[in-house]
Amino acid sequence: MRRGRPGALPRGGGPSHARSAVGEERTLTSVDGIQTDRPAQGPEPESQTRERNASRLWHVTLSVSGDEAPLAEVRRALEQLAHDHPFLLTSRYATNHAEIRYWEEARDLHDAAAIALRLWGEHRATAKLPPWEIVGLEVIDRETYHQRVAEGYGPPPATPVGVHPY
Repeated sequence: MRRGRPGALPRGGGPSHARSAVGEERTLTSVDGIQTDRPAQGPEPESQTRERNASRLWHVTLSVSGDEAPLAEVRRALEQLAHDHPFLLTSRYATNHAEIRYWEEARDLHDAAAIALRLWGEHRATAKLPPWEIVGLEVIDRETYHQRVAEGYGPPPATPVGVHPY
């Protein structure tokens, strides 16, 4: 299978050839045709596949900020977000910023961060959130969260749960 920009032909001749810097012609192969020096291995054991794809819990702190909005509207919007996103633990808010803490289930940190970065924008219309931008993000695994709390630093446990003014 050959891939490229739609409508564009590869430079240096036909669709299956390219010229190197020294002018020699070589055949292009697709990603499917890549060979490695590693010997062929059988399928991955089921336990390793399951472990690699297993979800973990991540503690997320999302900070947003922007132009002032009426306090009552910010509270109502965050309460709606908590209703729409059931893992929301606590929110603190003021007229021009808010902090949201929640647990996210994801395969790895990259997935948890990507989900967190989409949260505000995806719920902006349905929860009628203020048009603020994300100004901070912290994503830590469950063990790190509990270690920080046990040592007396880091984010305190999210109690009381709910939406609260600063």
